[in-house]
Amino acid sequence: MTKLPSLSAAPWLGEPALQRLLATLAAAGGEGRVAGGAVRNALLGEEVTEVDVATTLSPAQVTAACTAAGMGVHPTGIEHGTVTVVVEHRPFEVTTLRHDVETDGRRARVAFTDDWQADARRRDFTMNALYCDARGVISDFVNGLPDVQSRRVIFVGDPAQRIAEDYLRILRFFRFHARYGHGDPDALGLAACTRLKAGLDGLSAERVRQEMFKLMAAPGAVATLKLMAERGILAHLLPYTEEWRVLGRLPPDPLLRLAVLAQDPLAMPERWRLSNSEAQRLEAIVVSMPPTPALRPKEQRAVLYQQGAGAWRDLVHIAWARSDAPLDDAGWRELLELPDRWPVPSLPVAGRDLLAAGMSPGPEIGVLLKSLEDWWVASDFQPTREELLKRLS
Repeated sequence: MTKLPSLSAAPWLGEPALQRLLATLAAAGGEGRVAGGAVRNALLGEEVTEVDVATTLSPAQVTAACTAAGMGVHPTGIEHGTVTVVVEHRPFEVTTLRHDVETDGRRARVAFTDDWQADARRRDFTMNALYCDARGVISDFVNGLPDVQSRRVIFVGDPAQRIAEDYLRILRFFRFHARYGHGDPDALGLAACTRLKAGLDGLSAERVRQEMFKLMAAPGAVATLKLMAERGILAHLLPYTEEWRVLGRLPPDPLLRLAVLAQDPLAMPERWRLSNSEAQRLEAIVVSMPPTPALRPKEQRAVLYQQGAGAWRDLVHIAWARSDAPLDDAGWRELLELPDRWPVPSLPVAGRDLLAAGMSPGPEIGVLLKSLEDWWVASDFQPTREELLKRLS
């Protein structure tokens, strides 16, 4: 058996808030251990941003103990045994050890336990099934350490059984491979995902969007998406293009990649339940004319003013990726950075200035204001407020 390392020197493990939480659980007669992603990332030498805790105590016991210790407790996932405990303004998800009683491919009904090995066996991948205690001692009940060290995404137990419990694990398999994997994905896992891909059709749009956005932001996203397309999996998620070269030249921004990947980007807000801001961003990418370095400086500023800095950067990124220019091209780089050099100005006059100048309220105000704005933009934003108001006379 592989000798387990220690995480005793990990800075995040020694943080007072976490140590206080673990000590509180122990004082209540239970045990808490850091579970899953924090242990995995620490072993890989990657940043630990979230620390989740597993415990032998029931949610009620966690709530009572932490409340008595002056901590804030919120039942954020109580049906699955999870409460969020806030210690010194730092939130931790604390989940009672559990095992699945009933699954339907989308959600599981769980029973609480104090058996660490049972909890490990219900987790999706071996790299996510490691724990460490307050001293940094690691527990590995499914031999996950070698898979972490070799960056292999391996299902805990039989892949087909684990997928049938929750078909979202198909997307998680590819997402974790894109984020942490090295080399080809596990053959048994890949075969099971391919065979059971129809189960994706029953997943909620929100769950699909969450996993796919994380996947599309990962370092290995493009190669993984291409593999998903080859295996017939991507077609269950969206009608897609095959602009793999363009996708590979974009920054790791999931919405930018979605704008290129989707055959009909404007259908994606409903298909994946995107937020209003995400939908607006996609629409701006689709309906706007992308700028190019061939535009004269005055034209660039006029287009940037109309589009806004965010849409400008999105459009430049996509147009640059679709061009034949190298990714270190100076002209495209200057175009991308124009909003940094030239902050978009605001029209110096408003409707109230026209009213103050003696105009009567009504639609004519808006018409005249638009005329003034057009002249101001055509004049390369040079006219001052006084010059604009002078045109009213």
